[in-house]
Amino acid sequence: MHSENRNMRQSVALGFLAGYVDTVGFVALFGLFTAHVTGNFVLIGSELAHPSHGVLIRFLAFPAFIFAVALTRMVVIWLERSGKGVMPYVFCLQLLLLLGFMQVGQWVAPVMDMNAPIALLAGALGAAAMGVQNAASRLTLQQLAPTTVMTGNVTQLVIDVVDIMRGAPDEGVRRRCVKFFWPIVAFGVGAVGGAFGYKYAQFLALLLPVAILIWLAAMAYVGEEGRKDEEDEKGKIGSEMRTL
Repeated sequence: MHSENRNMRQSVALGFLAGYVDTVGFVALFGLFTAHVTGNFVLIGSELAHPSHGVLIRFLAFPAFIFAVALTRMVVIWLERSGKGVMPYVFCLQLLLLLGFMQVGQWVAPVMDMNAPIALLAGALGAAAMGVQNAASRLTLQQLAPTTVMTGNVTQLVIDVVDIMRGAPDEGVRRRCVKFFWPIVAFGVGAVGGAFGYKYAQFLALLLPVAILIWLAAMAYVGEEGRKDEEDEKGKIGSEMRTL
């Protein structure tokens, strides 16, 4: 039960964070999606068919996103081989990039020229920060519902709701509904919050997701220390039993 509650808190926090940061990037950087690449594919296609001045920042978001995913993978491999807890460091990596996004964005806010180098750097840092979260959901947070892209979540939720309405008795279906429902709600609330946050605070609105990441990193660190203490205690008990 404790594990399920922890997973739900992480899902809701990360879903809110993704919706919030994605919307700040979209509003501040003329339609740039930082949390996922799907929307940028569509916008790049539109820009190529009807050229304007917004295609470069979306093109540069791809290598930034890919670099962050690759970096996260290498960090996770190194941490696992060294026997260290993974999630505190992954959250801190995302935190570092998000702080860069906020700082660089605030320097240039409000963004008037999408092709200005400082604006391009802000977009790249935002995409990289969310690339870390996307990678973490595949590498170390597989037990959670996806928190950055809601299309699959909504699809699964609708399928499960239909099964429940037709009388499906499987308790696992009901649990899966809860698992996918709250991240969707959190993402939506985060999106609204991000829009209003940027309206009143520009890029300083990212202080809220920064605080969320600090909290997540701290909770992950505490959980990791607790796990190590538990393993040490079990090892001592095992040694005492072998001695007897």
